[in-house]
Amino acid sequence: MPKFIPQRMCIACREMKDRAELVRIVKSADGEISIDNTFKKNGRGAYICRCEPCLEKSKKTRALNRAFKCEIPQEIYEEIEKQI
Repeated sequence: MPKFIPQRMCIACREMKDRAELVRIVKSADGEISIDNTFKKNGRGAYICRCEPCLEKSKKTRALNRAFKCEIPQEIYEEIEKQI
């Protein structure tokens, strides 16, 4: 029997992909936004594909802002770009 691989949806392209193919961004209870490489941090999570077009689309449509209901600092987008 094959091992279960968690699926998550990219907030930009809305495609379901294996969790390992995505970057997880987390908003903690105190409102701090960070990138979660372990997939285990507590808080509200959003996923984005590891590709340039999805990052650009999420900036343009402000998908992360909507997912977390707050303004996303430019540094977070720069960190995601390094991960891609």
